[in-house]
Amino acid sequence: MPTFTYGTTSIDYTVHPQPSKRDCTIAVDWQSGVSVVVPENINPEQIDMVLYKKAPWILRRLAELREIHPLPAHHEFISGEKLPYLGRQYRLKVHTDPAIEEVSLKFQHGRFVAVAPKVCDPAWRSEQLSQQFRDWVVEHGWVKVQHRIELFAPRLGVAPSKVLLKEQQSRWGSCTKSGVIHINWKILMAPMRIVDYVVVHELVHMRHPNHSSEFWTTLQSVMPDYHERKEWLRLQGPTLEL
Repeated sequence: MPTFTYGTTSIDYTVHPQPSKRDCTIAVDWQSGVSVVVPENINPEQIDMVLYKKAPWILRRLAELREIHPLPAHHEFISGEKLPYLGRQYRLKVHTDPAIEEVSLKFQHGRFVAVAPKVCDPAWRSEQLSQQFRDWVVEHGWVKVQHRIELFAPRLGVAPSKVLLKEQQSRWGSCTKSGVIHINWKILMAPMRIVDYVVVHELVHMRHPNHSSEFWTTLQSVMPDYHERKEWLRLQGPTLEL
């Protein structure tokens, strides 16, 4: 892995050549670190020049990421494990049945209950239950998000044409010019007040497409404590993983 030095600090980074690129793009991610997408024929010295120029920003971003809580252990979807939904942890109970071949997952009496074949590959069972949990969160979470849209949209004088839950790599939400709002399904693992922040954030984008001062003023008029919710998402958001 290449390294560049800024002052007394050495920073590792990865390089990702892309033929269609005309300049360098730098990203600093919690799990993958510093990565640089570059034109195909660029030389290492040119990359170092770009990194040196952006070094203060990179160091600030790395310092911010160090504040993030450690990622919890990967969910195995076994009995006794807790699954997150709307800021709460619900215990999972897994039953086995020799008469079935498929895996199923339901929410009953305040906990998740799964039924799986008695003899099956544990990795396969975990993968199946993970997907079913995601499907459950999307199905039930969409109703919650829709209710919050109906609550906040009139206050902002906007009306989304459609609301969709899906997985997004680097965003918690997005809003198209045609009024379609996309919400990252993973936010449904966070407390409801954080879901509200993401929903209102995207609704405000229907009035202000960018993050101008008008955008933040409008957001604050509906959600005066948005700073606290935004900070929670900065620190805790990367931990919303299965």
